[in-house]
Amino acid sequence: MRKINQALSGLTRTNDFSKRYEAIRKETLSHPDIQEFLNRNSSLIDEEIIEKSLMKFYDYTTQQKDCSHCPSLEECKNTVKGYTAHMKIQGKAVELFYEPCASKKKVDERRHRENLIQSLYIPKDILSATLFDIDINSAAKAKAVEVADRFIDDYMSGKKPKAMYFYGSFGVGKTYLLGAIANDLADKNISSLLVYVPDFLREIKSAIGDNSLNEKLELVKNAPVLMLDDIGAETMTSWTRDEVLGPILQHRMADQLPTFFTSNFDFSQLQNHLTYSQRGEKEEVKAARVMERIKTLAEPYLLDGTNRRK
Repeated sequence: MRKINQALSGLTRTNDFSKRYEAIRKETLSHPDIQEFLNRNSSLIDEEIIEKSLMKFYDYTTQQKDCSHCPSLEECKNTVKGYTAHMKIQGKAVELFYEPCASKKKVDERRHRENLIQSLYIPKDILSATLFDIDINSAAKAKAVEVADRFIDDYMSGKKPKAMYFYGSFGVGKTYLLGAIANDLADKNISSLLVYVPDFLREIKSAIGDNSLNEKLELVKNAPVLMLDDIGAETMTSWTRDEVLGPILQHRMADQLPTFFTSNFDFSQLQNHLTYSQRGEKEEVKAARVMERIKTLAEPYLLDGTNRRK
């Protein structure tokens, strides 16, 4: 940032200092924005204030660029990147104040939204989905989008709506729908956590060795809105079912915290998956206990359509 006294310091040793000073002064005061400011505040500004504020006027003209053609925040030409300068009269002088430009506000808003949507092992592109963008190509998908939209409305009105258990074959958009719900909730300043269950359970096993198990479980237990993606795709063990999944679901059921699920299995198939441990043990009662919690937390909705991954 080049101050006017810096610009003029090298001129004091020359014979035409006054001439050059007047040229810079004239150029500064003839700037369209300075002229508009002086005319708008003509009843408050006198020559004394103008002289005292000349450095501020000069700073403004050197810092502020035309923002109307700025393509992006990254290409901002202003001295204070992402901020526009504004002149205000403070007592007997003019001061500069800065506020974020439209591009910076958009970037800050996007970052705020991203901070509201936490994810564990979920692809980044899913986090930009919206309900409006979903390709509704079947009656089942139309119904799923409808109930998702209704959930958001009910949740925002202070109700305790039941979440959804979306199931169907591969590639029909179950995870994308979760991302869309999370993104639409973020628009309303509601935080959510998306978790890819198979990777999360693998991470939980390794957390036993680094003493981070409780911290990770608490994060998932207490998320304002939790989305468990691809439940049933994991290799089930008695420990992960009874000591990890069960307590998470019990806590969320007791606290009435919204919990979404996606799966390739319907309820009956998922219960069968939960019944048999990795060692082949059949534990029907324990599986039924977990399923009862899932059914309390979420209503099942089928998603069908073409596999978009092919």
